[in-house]
Amino acid sequence: MGSFKDFIENPGLRNIITASFIMLIIFSLGSLGYHLIEDMTWFEGLYMTFITISTIGFKELHTLSNEGRVFTMLLFVTGIGVISYIASQTTQLLFEGELFYKRAMKKRLEKMENHYIICGYGRIGNRIADVLQSEGLPVVIVDNNESSIQQLKEDKMPYVEGDAEDEDTLLEAGIDKAQSLICTLSSDQDNVFTTLLARDLNPNLFILVRTNETTNKNRVLRAGADKVISPYEIGADRMANVILRPHVDQFVDSITKYTMQDRTFDEALIVEGSVLAGKSLAEVNLRTQYGVLIIAIIPKGGNLQFNPDSSSTINVGDSLILIGDLEQIDKFRREVCNDSRPLAERTRNSETLLL
Repeated sequence: MGSFKDFIENPGLRNIITASFIMLIIFSLGSLGYHLIEDMTWFEGLYMTFITISTIGFKELHTLSNEGRVFTMLLFVTGIGVISYIASQTTQLLFEGELFYKRAMKKRLEKMENHYIICGYGRIGNRIADVLQSEGLPVVIVDNNESSIQQLKEDKMPYVEGDAEDEDTLLEAGIDKAQSLICTLSSDQDNVFTTLLARDLNPNLFILVRTNETTNKNRVLRAGADKVISPYEIGADRMANVILRPHVDQFVDSITKYTMQDRTFDEALIVEGSVLAGKSLAEVNLRTQYGVLIIAIIPKGGNLQFNPDSSSTINVGDSLILIGDLEQIDKFRREVCNDSRPLAERTRNSETLLL
């Protein structure tokens, strides 16, 4: 939103303010005219001016003279003209404001690349968008629900108003330049069709899809999704674990919440020049030296090695799944793994591993 100065300097708004000031003068002159011509009180003159300009049509307070009738006609024509002008300028101002907003949004979308398109701004889509934006990742929302659009405007979130199953809508959202598409539509059928269309428009796109029914998971995968997640299934499993393994659930909860925690899961890539390259876990002793713990190794092009033993060797191109303090992990990633990639690039690498 612009500053108050920019608002006042808007030509349309200046015209409305000027016309409103003229209207105030007309009411003053109308009250004065009726007072001088018809010997009415100031309030009676104001009342006659109001019912004349507003065309309410109430009867005159008393029979007007010919001079009073001429004055009333002039007052009516002048007042109606000013009111019509104010109405037209207000309509134009509102239209231009919406048009300007859409143009600014379009330019913003045109500049985006390697961004994340979220189809559906419901509870799940809203949460995902908040998390990604808080990490500085570019996000574009696609939705056609009126209440969602209003919420997007309030949240100042980049969006495209339209159907996610429409090719033009996805192209406007920049799907050809996007890094990932996250489909959180309420209908599995809509998610399948959107996935098919998105995969056709961008074969290299990473597509993450929400599904409501577990039986539809394979259908969504066949449609072109890279990863399919069922929030209901995950939620049910989590609730069962609260009963079956309460302490394990407490541990998982403490390190998987998005909010800052003392300990968390993260990952790091072993880059050329890393002091860890070619060494075994026994040699590096990460827990003592760096305060982080490796719980898995994903070799480049290989399968995940969970809970690797001390003889496991770390090589360039390996991804390490770590647990530890966020600041310690970040320092370890940059100074020890030689992995200085920004978050956006790290997410692209992670998506590649999932393919």
